[in-house]
Amino acid sequence: MFDIYTIIFLALAIFIFLRLRSVLGQRPGRERPPYDPYSARDMRAPAGDKVVSLPNRKPKSVSRPSDAGEAAEPVDRWKGIAAEGSAVASGLDAIVAVDNAFDAQQFLTGARSAYEMIVGAFATGDRRMLKGLLAREVFEGFDAAIRDRETKGETVESRFVSLDTAEITGAELRGNTAQVTVRFVSQLITATRDKTGNVIEGNPDKVTSVTDVWTFSRDATSRDPNWKLVATEAGQ
Repeated sequence: MFDIYTIIFLALAIFIFLRLRSVLGQRPGRERPPYDPYSARDMRAPAGDKVVSLPNRKPKSVSRPSDAGEAAEPVDRWKGIAAEGSAVASGLDAIVAVDNAFDAQQFLTGARSAYEMIVGAFATGDRRMLKGLLAREVFEGFDAAIRDRETKGETVESRFVSLDTAEITGAELRGNTAQVTVRFVSQLITATRDKTGNVIEGNPDKVTSVTDVWTFSRDATSRDPNWKLVATEAGQ
């Protein structure tokens, strides 16, 4: 038989167990998650910033070392972008070594959008749009051409029919600065009119094939995902 002291200790033990369980043992699913010091940081571009993000930089999985202690390299990483062992592939490898979020396909998607936006902004004289997309030296060249048009009273009509090709033809890392060159082939209808409305260049009724070679650049170590146009030339 249990004596009075045994009963008291049993009752005390049961009370302590139930008390601990009420504090530590229940998980209703509403616990506050551990604090993430990065969650409060605003990684978006400033409001009103029209710089095109090239590419949409989503975090990518990082290759884990194999059992033998060697990093697992992706097979034919640049398939459809650059030939294995080419100078372009080597340049892209160098960029990824510094910025593992770089994605060439996403970059090309953004580059195509940037190309159409820049061509359109130049035709309409949208300096605000151009200033956000171009490096300072390139913007100054575009701005000078727009001012010349405005002084003469000329206007430009430009309409995309199609953007047929956008391919990376060059890539390199200079210090921490990544540079990627893209060759665009587009079909445009373009015409320049004088102040009286007469066509002085181009043809408003004819589709013309246009080839441009543009180079985009950004600091590969920066959290800013935006690339800017740093060089342009007519291609063949």
